[in-house]
Amino acid sequence: MKKVILSIFVVVFAVLANAQEPYKFNEVINLEATPVISQGNTGTCWSFSSTSFLESEIIRLTGKQIDLSEMFTVRNTYPMKAENYIMRQGKAQFSEGGLAHDVLNAVEKYGIVPNSAFNGLLQDENRHNLSELVAILRSMVETYVKNPNGKLSKKWRAAIDGVLTAYIGGNPTTFEYDGKQYTSASFLEMTTLNPKDYVSITSFTHEPFYSKFVLNIPDNWSNGSFYNVPLNDMIATINYALEKGFTVELDCDVSESTFSSKAGLAVVPTFSENNKKALEGIYPEKQITQKYRQDEFENFTTTDDHLMHITGVLKDQNGTTYYKVKNSWGTDPNRNANGGYVYFSESYMRLKAISVTLHKQAIPKKIATELFIE
Repeated sequence: MKKVILSIFVVVFAVLANAQEPYKFNEVINLEATPVISQGNTGTCWSFSSTSFLESEIIRLTGKQIDLSEMFTVRNTYPMKAENYIMRQGKAQFSEGGLAHDVLNAVEKYGIVPNSAFNGLLQDENRHNLSELVAILRSMVETYVKNPNGKLSKKWRAAIDGVLTAYIGGNPTTFEYDGKQYTSASFLEMTTLNPKDYVSITSFTHEPFYSKFVLNIPDNWSNGSFYNVPLNDMIATINYALEKGFTVELDCDVSESTFSSKAGLAVVPTFSENNKKALEGIYPEKQITQKYRQDEFENFTTTDDHLMHITGVLKDQNGTTYYKVKNSWGTDPNRNANGGYVYFSESYMRLKAISVTLHKQAIPKKIATELFIE
């Protein structure tokens, strides 16, 4: 009996000793992406991350590295948000938030432009700050819904557009890039991007698997549809895409104390008392089941609050998989480790990934067939 107890003690001691070992990462996959930038004082991570994703897609498709304008998409999405809010008489979401499909919808409708043609900064500005703009727009749409004239004014669209022009700038009609003249439509054509080639995938049990449904989360103001697959299939799809050279757009929860841009790490320790320590050294992580993921979503512990861009895979010294995820909070080393990237453990990805958006060719054939994606 003493030998058994001693053996158990030795095993536990060995595990705990190993658990505190500092992280050592080995890069397995590192796909090309444009430099990390900051979204500034804005809630437009959806545009910054999805634009980064499209920039990587352009690199994959054409070999060209193009700095696209995030604010051009923001500029053209707000009128659509206002239309949705006002026509629904205020019974809709109107905030800075959005999702990847909002960028794709804007690209399909308005095209894209390089940052050199439209950066959304006026006069001496060098950092995005949309706080005042958002407050004014919200006040405007709420006023139109209250309808103080007794009849909705026909001027509201022009008024919204005027405010956006004053704060971000007017849409360019033509511009020059690399010595050629373009419109936003012809520039999109030059990049060879096709917004219809991209799909969003999620994994929740309150809707049938291998079906398509509207995911009811606050930032899905445009009622975008998502393909629903089992959790293992969603992770397999992410892995397959990265292995085949496709980067992946990510909607996720970063509100947990175990997500840290300063540490450059996102993990899910087995025991909550290790949450802080696990950002510095390896501790055992929870095994995330489909049920646990669903429970955490339905009790609002998991929420969609940030979008990021998955560009690679790493392994730690124990062989655990991590995903290299590009953030949009800048590269200040006092606030952001890894040059602005955060390494997500597979457990964190399984639990906190609300959805992913990727090219339809980046989906494993078996899964694509079950989803009727051609």
